[in-house]
Amino acid sequence: MRFAYFARPHIGGTYSVFKQLRQGLAPSGIDVRWLTTGRTDVENDERWRADLAIGDAIDPQGRLGEKDRAEVLLNFIEKNEIDGVFLNVLADRLETNIARYLPPHVLRFMIVHTITPATYAAAAAIRDHVHATICVSQRCRGDLVARFGFPPKRTVTIANAIDFADECTVPRGMLSAGSLRLLFLGRIDDTSKGVFWLPRMMDQLPASVTLAIAGDGPDLPKLRQEFGADNRVILVGGVPHEKVRDLLAAHDILVMPSRFEGSPMSLIEAMAEGCVPVVSRIRGVTDTIVDNGVDGMLFPVGDWRQAARHIETVRNDPALLAAMSRAARVKAESGFTAAKMAASYAELIGAIKADPPTLAALLPIEEWTLPAGLRTSLRSYLPQPVKNWLRLMQERRLHAAAPSA
Repeated sequence: MRFAYFARPHIGGTYSVFKQLRQGLAPSGIDVRWLTTGRTDVENDERWRADLAIGDAIDPQGRLGEKDRAEVLLNFIEKNEIDGVFLNVLADRLETNIARYLPPHVLRFMIVHTITPATYAAAAAIRDHVHATICVSQRCRGDLVARFGFPPKRTVTIANAIDFADECTVPRGMLSAGSLRLLFLGRIDDTSKGVFWLPRMMDQLPASVTLAIAGDGPDLPKLRQEFGADNRVILVGGVPHEKVRDLLAAHDILVMPSRFEGSPMSLIEAMAEGCVPVVSRIRGVTDTIVDNGVDGMLFPVGDWRQAARHIETVRNDPALLAAMSRAARVKAESGFTAAKMAASYAELIGAIKADPPTLAALLPIEEWTLPAGLRTSLRSYLPQPVKNWLRLMQERRLHAAAPSA
């Protein structure tokens, strides 16, 4: 079978999932290639030469209008006899919307990567045009089934995963004089990642605690300004994927103060390397990965004081750090391997192929249009501080309503 995975080569979670699926599904006779519309931004980059050979870009110069590009994409899928597609919801609006125009024989699997209202609205817009929906967290599946009418039998949870290394690079628990090496790894974006809480957290910690910030994003200049002359903080910049494991091995704790996540790859990568996570408690997401006090620490979204207290607890107890480091690696190894993820995808593809559900009638490409769920919503015009406050209140409300363990 031939499958297209809608993504362009880049350093990020959706493309990492593609590479794992390509390798993991090959033994099942499923050939997966990336497919995208518009520019890839890496056409002339030698570092991406091998990746460019395992995918295709439609209109790579970005010269066509949206409708014409959609028509060329549809023709490409038919001409190359592609049997199925993986749609990454809202990664690209055109590629998400193409589900409504594909011929009946093309299998369609929607992957929902995060828990934002915009992502849910986009997923709902194509719900009746896909054979199955893959949610990367329990929270995502629960929300779509309960609030957006997704069919439970065709809406499944398959968490993101990683290629698991045979041995951890560095043993943990060997701290000197109460020192501790913290790491933030991800997009420098306060809206989703809560990076402006990091300076406040560091203000609560002693001089023996250092923080490396690895990543790039729109809020990097302001974050640099927020830290000022704090020589405990190093801004590393973007890190190629092949360097991530060494980076994690050189640090003791991964700090993740996110407001929202889907299935954070950096969290799973850190646990696999024995880098202990101290992360926001996002219901149905991080609390299904981290067992608080066993293989990491959870704190309420926005509670940077609690995050600092967790870090101090670990700093004062090297034995606890070592124990959580071992437990984190066991957790990653038992539940988040790329082989397990690919096997779940293969099982789902086999089930849908054997008994495909009836979908909504395909739309003629001549009538191309974006449904309401794929257009810019009124919510997007809210001031960013208001949206951040709403997300914070939602997570705290959900946490308060959750039954006690």
